[in-house]
Amino acid sequence: MAAPRSLSEFLSAQLCVIRVALTRVRGSSPRNEGTEMFVAPGSLWGTIGGGQLEFIAINAARDMLRDGALHRDMDVPLGPEIGQCCGGRVELKLTRMRASDKWAAKERAARREDALPKVYVMGAGHVGRALANLLQYLPVCCILVDTRPEEIELCTANVETRVSAIPEAEIWRAPEGSAFIVLTHDHGLDFLLTTAALERKDAAYVGMIGSATKRVKLRNWAQKHCDGLSVEQLNCPIGASGSRDKRPSVIAAFVVAEVMAELTSETAATALTGANQAPLRAHHHDRKGRSA
Repeated sequence: MAAPRSLSEFLSAQLCVIRVALTRVRGSSPRNEGTEMFVAPGSLWGTIGGGQLEFIAINAARDMLRDGALHRDMDVPLGPEIGQCCGGRVELKLTRMRASDKWAAKERAARREDALPKVYVMGAGHVGRALANLLQYLPVCCILVDTRPEEIELCTANVETRVSAIPEAEIWRAPEGSAFIVLTHDHGLDFLLTTAALERKDAAYVGMIGSATKRVKLRNWAQKHCDGLSVEQLNCPIGASGSRDKRPSVIAAFVVAEVMAELTSETAATALTGANQAPLRAHHHDRKGRSA
């Protein structure tokens, strides 16, 4: 039997499930309050942080499934008592799920899915497809865009794909707080798409593949053709970690780390509270062509 691809599939396939929820967190903890995990007799979905805490919670949930218990509350110190060293303390609520509970969990999951930040990968070449392969496993909605259907067809990742004759329109229509990674097969198109993303002024991340020289050329082009548009918020070259390995998968790994650092920052979360607020803070100034 194939592994479920979503919480909805998991809950629909399991007759008896225990929901494990972190209801209170004090001090240091591997996950935040509100995190939930679902435990069935022979499988589970989600995580409350791993380690001994999760091991204890899974055993408790399966004891409930075996004994027919409906509810259990747990107060667990994350210290030497259980072989962990976080130093905090968490409270857990374990509940046998009714049909209505499963429906509510599916609704919560759907809302979380809709709220995921959008990452637009503009270009489905080797690096673009490598990015999609990694982003499919992260808490984002990846959209791979290209003008070339034959390149899109080579993508095997579980992400949204779009063949667009006017790819800049995808940038114009993107929701606030989106991330844009530009790496097409054409430098002129790269410039067009990158300036379109920068002109929005509400992107969580804008990155363009290339070099310091390409960045300077874009800056000069934007000054001349885009009413003096600043490229200060641009990440270029992307994934500039100092690695000398230029394989697409390696480049993609560094770029994904860069993008996720921006998307999960406090600044990015604050920026989503309203449109046209202060520009997003740069975390990696050297990657944007400025002094650290």
